Amino acid sequence: MVLKVISATEAKVGTVILIDGEAATVRSTDTSKTGKHGASKCRIEAIEIFSGKKKIIAVPGSTRLEVPMVDKRKGQILSVSDDKVSIMDLESYESLDVPFMEEVKDQLAPEKQVEYWDIEGKKCVMRVF
Repeated sequence: MVLKVISATEAKVGTVILIDGEAATVRSTDTSKTGKHGASKCRIEAIEIFSGKKKIIAVPGSTRLEVPMVDKRKGQILSVSDDKVSIMDLESYESLDVPFMEEVKDQLAPEKQVEYWDIEGKKCVMRVF
């Protein structure tokens, strides 16, 4: 679900935007001035949240970018496998099988609490408490 739509000139560092249908966090922006024959141009450098890939786009300043709703939730680990972790949501008490970031792989253990993000229906464990 898209939270809001912003123009490319309004994208600031730290904003989460959709690039090619994937959620990405803006790392830097560079905006040129409007000229005699055209509109301003924006160069946006972003890192995809789930894959970690670097994306660079150059678009006119009036281009509309979608800002997705980032739902940050807490859960408790039930079990850990090679590529997924089974967690129980602490609000709804439902069990979920969720992939995790490589950075938190060594900290995962049963009974620990984690924060997982739900962006556009994709879920991922982001950090361990």
